[in-house]
Amino acid sequence: MKRKKQLERMQKTMINHKDFFVIEPKMNTEGHYVRLDPQEIFHNSNPLLLEIGSGKGEFISLFSVLHPEFNFIGLESAEKRINNTLKKLSPEQNPNVRLIRLHIDANISQLFPAESVSGVFIQYPDPWPKRKHHRRRLIQQDFLSALSIILKPSSRVQITTDNRDYAAWILDEFLTHPSFISVYDEPVLKHSPFEEHISTFYEIEQKRQGFEPQYMLFQRIQE
Repeated sequence: MKRKKQLERMQKTMINHKDFFVIEPKMNTEGHYVRLDPQEIFHNSNPLLLEIGSGKGEFISLFSVLHPEFNFIGLESAEKRINNTLKKLSPEQNPNVRLIRLHIDANISQLFPAESVSGVFIQYPDPWPKRKHHRRRLIQQDFLSALSIILKPSSRVQITTDNRDYAAWILDEFLTHPSFISVYDEPVLKHSPFEEHISTFYEIEQKRQGFEPQYMLFQRIQE
């Protein structure tokens, strides 16, 4: 009975938090997303960072506390993962976080104003390892073009994967795109070069199984 009451309280709290944190994207009559206004959402003009694929929410919940000077929006397609992230957030500790549930693709450029984003984090995107599924991979030229529209010049995209084939794919896609360059001379690193690195549940599990993370950092050039 005690356990049941604890679960009920947790669910009630999560529902209340959902009203605060989760943004429901709207569509216009033409079937396009209605553009968000970050200043209206957060009631300030702090720089905006995106996490694409928030997973269980370890990164966005902790990094947003370390950096209250930034606003964060986590984009996630799975309702279960949104709920897992909500369990780690509170309006008191994470007033600078919002979450959006949607399928992430090149349509992201409809959702955010041009040059409104100051950085992007993409951690362990689905590698879709079978060749016939490669077209489903997130990192494609059209998606990078969409990122180049919403990113401010000189903003950076931080990516981590543990799939070597996908790492090579990601590197090729970025370096052949006219709007991005690698920040590092050695573009794929085996040890995190990032200060305040936060290991996610997935990363810890994959390392335990012998998989090696591949870290990459790209910058949107000024055109």
